[in-house]
Amino acid sequence: MLGQIPKFNDPRLLSQDIPFADAGIFRIDEKRALVQSIDFFTPVVDDPFVFGQIAAANALSDLYAVGATPLTALSMVAFPMGLGEDMLAEVLKGGAERVVAAGAVIAGGHSVEDEEPKYGLAVTGIVDIDRMMTSVNCRVGDRLLLTKPLGCGILATALKGEVVDEAAISVAIEGMKTLNAAASAACMAIGVRAATDVTGFGLLGHGLEMASASGVCFEINSAALPVYPQVAEMAALGLLSAGLHRNRNYYLPKAVQAVKLDNLALDLLCDPQTSGGVLISVSEELLPRLQQQLAGQDVLACEIGRVITGEAGIVLR
Repeated sequence: MLGQIPKFNDPRLLSQDIPFADAGIFRIDEKRALVQSIDFFTPVVDDPFVFGQIAAANALSDLYAVGATPLTALSMVAFPMGLGEDMLAEVLKGGAERVVAAGAVIAGGHSVEDEEPKYGLAVTGIVDIDRMMTSVNCRVGDRLLLTKPLGCGILATALKGEVVDEAAISVAIEGMKTLNAAASAACMAIGVRAATDVTGFGLLGHGLEMASASGVCFEINSAALPVYPQVAEMAALGLLSAGLHRNRNYYLPKAVQAVKLDNLALDLLCDPQTSGGVLISVSEELLPRLQQQLAGQDVLACEIGRVITGEAGIVLR
């Protein structure tokens, strides 16, 4: 479908030549580029303020994956008026709180009436072109780090099924609310040039995109995958989203399973993440400095694999 859209032959549109780019990247002068992205979805939690926070953090994540500094955001709302204006106000206040935390401003927005609530942001930032992070800069020998645990999609499914409540999955909710700002800043501070954020396609999907874009092979250690509390229990009950199954059906055949993985590992690899962590490819030389920077900001720095020689793709161990 996307192949039917005309290509814009404008050399300023840098993202057009970056496979699986996390955002639109448009050169505005010799040194800087505008970075733009858009994301919105239906509620993943019951609390409207927290939903707003999570949706805003998720939208801003694409800017942080590139290393951009957020500047502005436009709110997007679809809302059934029967839920009441007070509830909508809480969603908007939650989103605004995260935008302020990012050092950006909400410049406006647009709303429509809909049968199902949806909220998100169109975000704009700015990045130094010579320092930005992309999907094409992974190199053999790099180590792979992940900055948030996995499994929030499984927990959101359990919450919708009323198997758990928000208090029981508070650690995951806090993770989804957390901006990837500190992780991005740490990468930019030491010169990391390859990263992506892990969202709807899961770690496996986004990892495959990144490896393919760079023409390298990712070796993922399934035993090292970080996981939110209670995910294993909820996965064992079969509380898996339709998105997880789609990711598993589409991406798993594209990966090489060097060993037989258990069901939990496969579920974690394919679970769609909402406001997930940053997947970073960093040289072995820079690894200790990056780990130190991330630890100093209380950001998870879980080493989950490495970049090896071989056909572009992923090997699962």
